[in-house]
Amino acid sequence: MRKALGRGIDSLITKVNNNDISGDMVQKIPVGKIRPNRYQPRRNFDEAALAELSESIKERGLLQPISVWKDHGEEHYELIAGERRLRASRLAGLAEIDAIVKKDLDDEQKLGLSLIENIQREDLNAVDTALAYRQLMQNFGVSQADIAKRVGKSRAAVSNTLRLLELDEDIRQGIQGGAITEGHARALISIPDSAKRREAFQRIVAERLSVRDIENFAQGFHAQRPHAARAPRAGSRKTPEALELESSLEKTLGTKVEICPGPGPQNGKIVIHYFSLDDLDRVTRILRK
Repeated sequence: MRKALGRGIDSLITKVNNNDISGDMVQKIPVGKIRPNRYQPRRNFDEAALAELSESIKERGLLQPISVWKDHGEEHYELIAGERRLRASRLAGLAEIDAIVKKDLDDEQKLGLSLIENIQREDLNAVDTALAYRQLMQNFGVSQADIAKRVGKSRAAVSNTLRLLELDEDIRQGIQGGAITEGHARALISIPDSAKRREAFQRIVAERLSVRDIENFAQGFHAQRPHAARAPRAGSRKTPEALELESSLEKTLGTKVEICPGPGPQNGKIVIHYFSLDDLDRVTRILRK
């Protein structure tokens, strides 16, 4: 597949939309002629939720059409977005389904359109969203800033979501399967020690720990990390009280803290260190309490 480095999401959308405006009309197409989406970000489907949606479709019909593409000369359609609606419609026994049909798209357009439509859906779990972000970046050279602009999130939020892919596979599967929440995952990723992180994950599942519990666990881990001995340096104006306060703040915040005296006896500054964006989020939440 060709890479469109630095092209940006908006240019991908423009290219797709300019491709075939007449293909944007809603049509009824046979359910049996729709193939799965090769670029589907969602990895897990809740069977109970599908059954509930199926009953709703039986009673009220499909409220929002799915999106598909159809290449020239091809007999089958390929799904762009709406796999849950398609699966539920099949469960409801529908022979046809309302669909917006795009025509004759190349592979770049298919991938870009599919990922964009899906990551804008708010019901994707955080790991599947992160995988979609990464695929956009790898296949198109799209920047995190461009993704953030398109999906209406901050660049830091996109970066933090991508960092979830650094978690161990079983923890990522726990997010995808709903065993833990995105909040749990963000607290877990702030624990740099892999064994401690896995211990915390197993406790979430076994003991149903809250996000606050795991944040406290992470805070305690950071507080127990060895720090440099608190001995005043030659020429230092730090009092024993200031050194004791530094130590106390480090235990509270779970990170390195420095009290820096100012030019006068009653001024100075407090420097709070962080070692990742998630660490910054964790410290910020503690300060805001």
